[in-house]
Amino acid sequence: MTSCNGEFGVIFDLDGVLVDTGWAHRQAWYDLAQAEGLAMSDEFFRDTFGMQNAAILPMLRPGISQDEIERLSDWKEQRYRDLVEQRLEFAEGAEALVNDLTRHGFRLAIGSSAPPENLDLFWSRLALADFFDARVTKEEITESKPSPQTFLAATRKLGLKPTQCAVVEDAVQGVQAARAGGMPVAAVTTTRSRQDLAQADRVVDSLSELNASDFLALLRKTME
Repeated sequence: MTSCNGEFGVIFDLDGVLVDTGWAHRQAWYDLAQAEGLAMSDEFFRDTFGMQNAAILPMLRPGISQDEIERLSDWKEQRYRDLVEQRLEFAEGAEALVNDLTRHGFRLAIGSSAPPENLDLFWSRLALADFFDARVTKEEITESKPSPQTFLAATRKLGLKPTQCAVVEDAVQGVQAARAGGMPVAAVTTTRSRQDLAQADRVVDSLSELNASDFLALLRKTME
């Protein structure tokens, strides 16, 4: 294929997509639940993975105050960073895909519900600045996925229209957010089943199954 010369962009979610971190988030939530007497289950974790903590915590503790949301969220995210720091690495196929997209002229962004401190852990260690033109994290948005706000903010930072951008996600809420924003979406089954992710335009078990040509085809189809 020929280069798209910056005509198109791809927006990656961070956790469970670019980096294999679901295990650390799961452990951090269980550690918080034990410390605070909250009811946590694997089903609840799967169902809420990809959402902001501010949307998750009221489900675990109805009537929780904003101060408590911030305290518990900060505790959970610090615990996550402590856990994941020893395994700062790309998810399977992610580095090769990012390289291929870059070679073919795609503009790349990260659109995550995580706080910036989480992304900062990977930013320098994995040299993400060499590939990504923009990043959107928790502090820049007011609505959690499945709102499209995160991805729409990323398209603006890339200087592209939503129809010129595709999304890569692993969470149901992320797939819904991409579709709500009018963007085609490829989903990877790192945290959810194929059936759960069926709303995506393409579902794969690993990012090694995708390349620049696949995203060009998705985007051209959307613009027809």
